[in-house]
Amino acid sequence: MTEPIDPDNLRGNWSYPTTIRFGAGRIEELPAACAALGIERPLLITDPGLADHEVGQRVLAIAHAADLPIELFADVRPNPTADCVAAGVEALRDGGHDGVVALGGGSGLDAAKAIAFMAAQERPIWDFEDRGDNWRRASVAGLLPVVAVPTTAGTGSEVGRAAVITRQDTQEKCIIFHPRMLPGQVIADPELTLGLPAHLTAWTGIDALSHSLEALCAPGFHPMADGIASQAIGMIHRWLPRAVEDGGNLAARAEMLAAASMGAVAFQKGLGAMHALAHPIGGLLDRHHGLTIAIVMPYVLAFNRPVIEQPIARLAGMIGLAQADFDGFLGWLLELRRNLEIPNDLGALGVTEQHVSVLAPRAAADPSAGGNPLPLDEAGYAALYREALAGQLIA
Repeated sequence: MTEPIDPDNLRGNWSYPTTIRFGAGRIEELPAACAALGIERPLLITDPGLADHEVGQRVLAIAHAADLPIELFADVRPNPTADCVAAGVEALRDGGHDGVVALGGGSGLDAAKAIAFMAAQERPIWDFEDRGDNWRRASVAGLLPVVAVPTTAGTGSEVGRAAVITRQDTQEKCIIFHPRMLPGQVIADPELTLGLPAHLTAWTGIDALSHSLEALCAPGFHPMADGIASQAIGMIHRWLPRAVEDGGNLAARAEMLAAASMGAVAFQKGLGAMHALAHPIGGLLDRHHGLTIAIVMPYVLAFNRPVIEQPIARLAGMIGLAQADFDGFLGWLLELRRNLEIPNDLGALGVTEQHVSVLAPRAAADPSAGGNPLPLDEAGYAALYREALAGQLIA
């Protein structure tokens, strides 16, 4: 029996990889965070639901109480598009704003970061897709600072240097990257995640798990990323079921919020086939990224088993599984998915055999694909899609 954790002790100031104000109630420090970045006229960027929710209204009220002239752009939709980014840039310029407050989950944070970045650019956004040295094309003069305020424990976009934006013409998700897209201040307040429904808590939590898991399995020597990833997976193992079961458990919410940020720090080492498979589905069918990741995760683990069996066995022992080997870890993951009511196969998302010929080449070309521990070509991704359609691993 473990002793209960006092959420008041889950509080700190962190400077890795950026300045993070972590702890319950710290959204009250929004004016100070803006001042630290020299933001005097911020634009709050979020989605319509959060704008009308008490969370969005609280953020606006805090700014107004500090006489901080803040305006609202609330046209961010799930899987944000270039049109959304362009509209946000127009709102930034029309309002004479000198910085951004990004409020939301992955979509809200990604859109806000892209808007602040594109406000300084003359090239189209696709010129900065994360391929080679495309980021060097960017103008850094006039880049606007960002205060990131996550409301989910999933993507970790608050500590990331990229944004995932959907191309409407091709229905593809593209990763837009620049080192200066990293928010200058983060307010990670677990109180803001308390209202997240159980199913979204589960889906975003599995996304956080995938970031650390793929980083840990990615090839290359990066012991700092490996250490952060391993610790985050242990936290998710312990706290995700509690956060889903009791959405008001502030300690569980805080631990998951920290683990999500840790996963995004760790995946600087690399991602892999989980994300390469999920991104094309999100772009083509507009499905929730975390749920898609949750479905494909065990199929990718099983495929990569020949080269990740030992590190996964060490991980299983580290997080305290009774069966400290690959099979024990995979068994835990499958049980977690069942308990979180994750579907067994991609058919639940509307994916069909007819989609595979479109999805597989996009997966093979995805920037995340290069981090998979076992190389995969288009045929290999097609085979993985078919396995995840059949649900054979779960049968």
